[in-house]
Amino acid sequence: MDKIIVVNKPENWHIPVDNISIVSSQEYLTNPKYAQIKKARIFNLCKDYSYQSKGYYVSLLAEARGHLAIPTVTNLVDLREPKLVKIVFEDFDELIQKSLKNIKSQEFTLSIYFGQNVAQKYTELSAMFHKYFQIPFLRVKFNFTTKWNIKNIRAISESEIPYEHKESMHYFATQYFAKKRYDTPKQYTAHYDLAILVQTNDPAPPSNAKAIKKFVDLAEKMNFYVEILSPKDLSRLSAFDALFIRQSTEVNNEAYAFSRKAQQENIALVDYPDAILKCCNKVYMAEALENANIATPKTVIVHKHNKDEVLKITGLPCVLKSPDSTFSFGVKKAETEEEFKELVNMMLKKSELIIAQEFTFSEYDWRIGILDDRPIFACRYYMAKGHWQIYNWDTKNKDDQDGNADSLPIEQVPKEILSVALKSAKLMGKGLYGIDVKEVNGKPLVIEINDNPNIDFGVEDLFYGDQVYIDILSALKNRLEKKQL
Repeated sequence: MDKIIVVNKPENWHIPVDNISIVSSQEYLTNPKYAQIKKARIFNLCKDYSYQSKGYYVSLLAEARGHLAIPTVTNLVDLREPKLVKIVFEDFDELIQKSLKNIKSQEFTLSIYFGQNVAQKYTELSAMFHKYFQIPFLRVKFNFTTKWNIKNIRAISESEIPYEHKESMHYFATQYFAKKRYDTPKQYTAHYDLAILVQTNDPAPPSNAKAIKKFVDLAEKMNFYVEILSPKDLSRLSAFDALFIRQSTEVNNEAYAFSRKAQQENIALVDYPDAILKCCNKVYMAEALENANIATPKTVIVHKHNKDEVLKITGLPCVLKSPDSTFSFGVKKAETEEEFKELVNMMLKKSELIIAQEFTFSEYDWRIGILDDRPIFACRYYMAKGHWQIYNWDTKNKDDQDGNADSLPIEQVPKEILSVALKSAKLMGKGLYGIDVKEVNGKPLVIEINDNPNIDFGVEDLFYGDQVYIDILSALKNRLEKKQL
């Protein structure tokens, strides 16, 4: 397996370890040869891991390419979520108090380099932090009240490492990269109290009010106690055995925090945080679909160095997508070269990478609902009146915001459509997905893999009725029962 260290400035790094290469983040993100490597372990040492930065995309695309990334995208997102940091480190209390008991001041900073600290006495504590987060350079600040508490934790760049620590850091790095085995973050799989997360006034709710009532009524018949939780109720989640997310999902909103906490606390879950991370980023999706040889409209991952070459591949009109666009928000169509340039420049100010895709017309999109690798419903979504998408958020007439839909038996879905939908869902792992597929000239093209797909009363349930709701609730029950074995 190839070992690749990804950094911002390779010239600053010299690791005396055989069979390891050092490349820049720009090179790893944009050179096609790295996407073609089948087995690789990627050590992401970029200076910035913030959302949609180069460091973020290195780990994201590494996972899309089937590479083993350290840190993973989950590690990066966890680090930014104070609530989740608190949850993860509740297990650390005894070790923290033991390790810091002889410190006389009220504050203490622990710097961790590849799981080690320059002081031997903090080895166990440093290793524990690294095991959970897998971040190469961490800085943890503690303060003392009646006992030691974690004030904050963050990733630091190489430039923030004090000069007097540099020699030790390089020694730790050499030890670390010479290892044959690497710790993986502690993962939890998904317990009969059911929480359903719903956001009031959600602009594009994944289930309408009648569907939520259906879930509640049928869950109670299946011996669940059900409560509807709001995004403000994260602190209450621990009291439940299962969580079903019916709020729009984004990496930076409450749904991810609920999902991650549920996973950490061994709560049965639909859907998993990995599914949110992967499906909410179009860059990951594009790379994963291409790697799996799944046909899509001609697609280009756009960055500032290749933006002038895009239209040679996609042509016009060209569809541009923000990495985390959902429900057609953040999706634009450029009709002219001037419009393309204007939109690309605007979108690249917000993200290092965006998606460009050839425009493919179809009267409707197929939506195949897949739960744990099994289809549970099939719909055709028609384009909104006078619009090129199924949603038209700009229309003044609310009745024209979305197009019509019909529901039909899975047996009537063309085999090619069903096959490519199942193959696409497998890329994301177990969970509930809606796979959008266009049929163009008899050929299926995958448009999107949606986590948290719509289950609306009168639409997705139109053919199979209550069975759609029962299938999802049964999946949660199965997760609970497996956990008890």
